[in-house]
Amino acid sequence: MAFLSLEQLDSRVSSTSGISVDFLRDWRQAALRLNAGHRTAFQHGYWLGAWYEAFHGVAPLIAVITDAATGKDIAIVPMFSHVRRGIRVIEFADLGVSDNNAPILACDATFDAAGAQAIGAALVDALRALPDGFDLLRLKKMPAYVGAKQNPLVSLGRLGSCSLNGNLVLTGDDYADYRASIRRLQLPRCWRVFSRLGSARFEIATDVERARELLDVMDVQQEERMRQLGSPFVLNDDVHAGFYREVARQGVAEGYAVISALVCDKGIVATTLGVRYGATYFLLRISHTGNTWANFSPGLLVTEHTMAALHAQGVRRFDLSIGNQDYKRRLGAEPVALTDVSVALSWRGLPYVLRDHAAQGLRRHPKLAAIAARAMGKAAR
Repeated sequence: MAFLSLEQLDSRVSSTSGISVDFLRDWRQAALRLNAGHRTAFQHGYWLGAWYEAFHGVAPLIAVITDAATGKDIAIVPMFSHVRRGIRVIEFADLGVSDNNAPILACDATFDAAGAQAIGAALVDALRALPDGFDLLRLKKMPAYVGAKQNPLVSLGRLGSCSLNGNLVLTGDDYADYRASIRRLQLPRCWRVFSRLGSARFEIATDVERARELLDVMDVQQEERMRQLGSPFVLNDDVHAGFYREVARQGVAEGYAVISALVCDKGIVATTLGVRYGATYFLLRISHTGNTWANFSPGLLVTEHTMAALHAQGVRRFDLSIGNQDYKRRLGAEPVALTDVSVALSWRGLPYVLRDHAAQGLRRHPKLAAIAARAMGKAAR
């Protein structure tokens, strides 16, 4: 049986045996735990600190999972709660800005498949026991591994059930070999065309002021692109803009936040924003000037030059973000499966879980999914 340690409203603690689960409502307190734990770039303190500060309208709920016998932390799960259509939902601290979500795992945490299941079950039982009356747990976009550690929360769902996936490029140690593998993109020719512009250069921001300048341009370029496509754009609203700038403020000097650009006398032609953790880089946003200089593919060019610069600094894994745009295949990216989990915490959450599981099942059968989508479209009309 799992050990549950639940902070009650009267501060008393209830418990059984095995695994302890406590909850904190303040990220600043949780950030003091597992500073050296396994994580991806999206569980970094700079990312989560900026997230909980920017999205201050949500209710933080951070689970701290410990070994009851030793008192050592096993994992921290950064989440929040909100009410949607009358249903009390718990999710990862994400709201669409993170490419993946996962617990932070202790460096010395060890568990087999049964242990992973016990950790997941303990978290669910602990959430059900809270006095808040939560209805639904949704954990989306989870990788199978966090660093070298198995992600124990994947055991709550079906591996690879997420509709989104990462797009990973493994360059190896010799970047010249990688460049040769994508020579069909003719990026050297693109660079020569770009170089004909006055004072043409590639740069990575090394200070906060320059990072902000590039982010300002990125917002304008991306908004214009979305307007041309007839799509809404929210990444430049007060909340999202503040979030990305806080990530840059904290992380640009030490290379966690990577903001790069193609620049010439005519201005900033293209930009990227990404985050780096260890030998892995996640590309999050790309912007460019649209059709003005399409003859040298500025989006591809700034991306590849960013990869080359980071490779020289020791990065070997380049995740080109969720979404399966064609340019990612052209850069040699391979899909990386992610997992979604939906668990009913009360009877009110059960219909949502059934709907989530039905959608996950349809994704395994694309033809049926297409028929269902057409049927739902007709019903909506």
